[in-house]
Amino acid sequence: MTIKIEFGNLTSREAWRATTAEFIGVLFLVFFGPGTALAALSVTGGTLDAGAILAIAAAFGLTIALMVAATANISGGHINPAVTLGAVITGKMDLTRGGMYWFGQLLGAIVGALLLAAALPDAIQGNLGANALAPGVSVTSGLLLEIVITFALVFVVFATAVDSKGLKQLAPLAIGMTIFVGHLVAIPFTGTSMNPARSLGPAVVANLWSNHWIFWLGPLIGGGLAAVVYEYVFMRRHDGNISGA
Repeated sequence: MTIKIEFGNLTSREAWRATTAEFIGVLFLVFFGPGTALAALSVTGGTLDAGAILAIAAAFGLTIALMVAATANISGGHINPAVTLGAVITGKMDLTRGGMYWFGQLLGAIVGALLLAAALPDAIQGNLGANALAPGVSVTSGLLLEIVITFALVFVVFATAVDSKGLKQLAPLAIGMTIFVGHLVAIPFTGTSMNPARSLGPAVVANLWSNHWIFWLGPLIGGGLAAVVYEYVFMRRHDGNISGA
């Protein structure tokens, strides 16, 4: 496992265009995902029923599918610091560009949350969709849940978008569907992060930080593990010689 550093990216127009694409992708994720959550809860009177869960999960999944499709040819369509971490630790991306992507992703999340707060009526803003553990959900349970669902996400990203033998045409749909089912499982318990940037934006704007570290550590552990597992178990296939993607 070799982590590369290429400082030339700091002056590369192409690298900054890719960073801008990541900024835009996460901005829309935070605007449409938590925005749908707030809209759904306003309709149900604050009740998180099955219909609200389905609507929220669909909004996150569809937004990611669209943003990955839109940015794949520019930045690779990460739209998530956990995906970027996986790319860096497996040598698919150098650390400098990875840091640039993180900058764009986190800034995009904060700007997206600011736009959401400005666009919605004060009466329905609530916590702006900030992640939090539901009553009765322990720190251990919340952390494990975020690790597992983010592992699934990054595994699918590597299997479809990163692996040269993957079905790249289906990558946006497959990634969006993984986000969708992850939300179906986790919304009632953690609000579903799977993405530290998605968690940071609403937390900054709403100033809500309860157990916020879970929504960084869980996705980063899950994403990093998935990337390493896919890289060394599946991508480097043994067929007489070890070959990369």
